[in-house]
Amino acid sequence: MMKKEELKVEVSLPSDTEVRVTRSFHAPRTLVWQAHTDPKLLKRWMHGYPGWSLPVCEMDVRPGGKYRWRWRSDEGGQEFGFFGEFKEVDAPARLTQEEYFDPGDVGDVAGAMPVDNPTMNRSTFTEKNGVTTLVLLMDYGSKEARDAAISTGMTDGMETSYERLDTMLAEQQGG
Repeated sequence: MMKKEELKVEVSLPSDTEVRVTRSFHAPRTLVWQAHTDPKLLKRWMHGYPGWSLPVCEMDVRPGGKYRWRWRSDEGGQEFGFFGEFKEVDAPARLTQEEYFDPGDVGDVAGAMPVDNPTMNRSTFTEKNGVTTLVLLMDYGSKEARDAAISTGMTDGMETSYERLDTMLAEQQGG
């Protein structure tokens, strides 16, 4: 069994346009899948750093279904988000979605985040011995867009959210 410290986000750059994020969870993949596809659950854990919330979390999880997520700063009220369309939904194994960045009133924080060109996100969920591993492959379409996204500190924010997800999953399992 993996130790808690082994559950941190692992980030790699498999190509000039891609970021791969790998993270494991002590939970069955059906629970991890549900946490990624149920808006009520997503709002509980995917709000990044303390001081931010996810007041808008709309998801129609089916091929061709749309989604919209919007984060808000508790302190200043600034907002940004993402929206797009689900391309592949194969529960609880694979989820592919086209994603557009909405800079809101935060602005284009990285200077080159793709607003007009979508990022393709491919998530795979595998389970072994009660541990589910999520591999998220994000293809930004260009090296500039990929590097801009990385420069925002997104993977640190993802780990903060995933730690919150760890707690939620443990609660769901009576831990």
